[in-house]
Amino acid sequence: MNDHEKVNILLVDDQPAKLLAYEVILKELGENLVVATSGREALEYLLKNEVAVILVDVCMPELDGFELAAMIREHPRFQKTAMIFISAIQVSDIDRLRGYEMGAVDYVPVPVIPEVLRAKIRVFAELYRKTRQLERFNAELEDRVRARTAELEESNGRLLESEQRRSLAIAAGKMGSWDWDWLNGDWMWDEGQYRIFGVDPQTFVVNPASVQALLHPDDIGELRKAMAEFSKGVRSYEAEFRINRPDGEVCWCVGTAAATVDKAGRVVRVSGVTVDITERKRAEERQNLLAREVDHRAKNALALAQSIVRLTRGETVKAYVQAVEGRISALARVHTILSLSSWQGAEIGKLVDEELAPYATGDQIAFGGSDIQLLPATAQTLALALHELVTNSAKYGALSTLSGRLNLNWEIERDVLRMVWEERDGPLVEKPASRGFGTRSVIAAIESQLGGQAEFDWRAEGLICRLSVPLTPEIATRQLNRQPNLAVNGNRLS
Repeated sequence: MNDHEKVNILLVDDQPAKLLAYEVILKELGENLVVATSGREALEYLLKNEVAVILVDVCMPELDGFELAAMIREHPRFQKTAMIFISAIQVSDIDRLRGYEMGAVDYVPVPVIPEVLRAKIRVFAELYRKTRQLERFNAELEDRVRARTAELEESNGRLLESEQRRSLAIAAGKMGSWDWDWLNGDWMWDEGQYRIFGVDPQTFVVNPASVQALLHPDDIGELRKAMAEFSKGVRSYEAEFRINRPDGEVCWCVGTAAATVDKAGRVVRVSGVTVDITERKRAEERQNLLAREVDHRAKNALALAQSIVRLTRGETVKAYVQAVEGRISALARVHTILSLSSWQGAEIGKLVDEELAPYATGDQIAFGGSDIQLLPATAQTLALALHELVTNSAKYGALSTLSGRLNLNWEIERDVLRMVWEERDGPLVEKPASRGFGTRSVIAAIESQLGGQAEFDWRAEGLICRLSVPLTPEIATRQLNRQPNLAVNGNRLS
């Protein structure tokens, strides 16, 4: 970023007239002015662009300036972005303090004094520009230092290589050095070289035939290629190859060789270093397996999200969006629990707590049962089923009134997880003439995906839903040696 490059200044206000006024005032700064008529629009722009200064109105519907500032500060990219609040009402010290806590750098009262506003914006825009230049200069300086350091290390390494090579190979245990008299065929191996090849220095005879016998059949061609290259005048050669040790272990190595020539340019000696890279190769293989596993899990998650979008119904667009967002949020919550366990499983108590917590008011919700780790696939599907139940309860059932109560209990019985969802003290319940989408979703999740059973008892005093989910014997017995716990609104009680 040069001294004259424009920076982005984001103007956020729900009133177009005020935005136009700010643009007129700030036009002479020569910067790139961007307007947003809502907090959501501002966030969408920020996620895609760099911004030097944000001028935001405190009083806005849906998402006010304080809330917008808090959300901006949560993003790592914008933790240091300058934000200036504009307030059309009398600002108290408490309001200013709250603004500064939200990350504001200044307050501008209304009516705005054009000269003052321009001066404030100009200062922070120039500070942003200088900061970016300083970051660039620091990066360039670091690159130069690294390059110079690398040159010095390479030079120093060449000076010390000859005298330290043998002792370093022996000390490291993963390296070995060797010399080969090109003219008479004599070989010299150090202790590290014998160790890498897994042979006894007292009995192993080093010659081309014995060495070739230990090489992997597919890599013998590398040895022949190296000899041919040296014969053509090549002075150094490097290659990876495998060794079939006498004990049956396959070892991966990388070998580097350099030729010494006489005055006539003929090769008289070849010296080299062998490094055991077996662990690195195994790590690469594990990394590849992990990458494939991550890809597999990502595809599963996308497939589940695709199913949610495809199967969700709504009488209006808004209802449809709310339903999809709720189900995706339920899926996200269980993914967070699974990620904390490295996808080994989800503890059922934490799963229930996460799904019911958004709907808990006072002491309306109580839950408890055996501690058990659910498999990832079971946890995801069960989370979506619980989400449908608690959403319906909040709309039509016990949780739709402050007097309503919800109890959720579970236990393990003969390799089956049995959960009882019981509502009471809510509105009078009438058995529906047909199954609603939420009910069908729960049944489909439990019965179709988990091979279990979902039963609904539409009692007048409140719904009772019984869920049965088959577990593998291993999962069913993997319970902690503790008594069942009871939780009220997510707070567990012994």
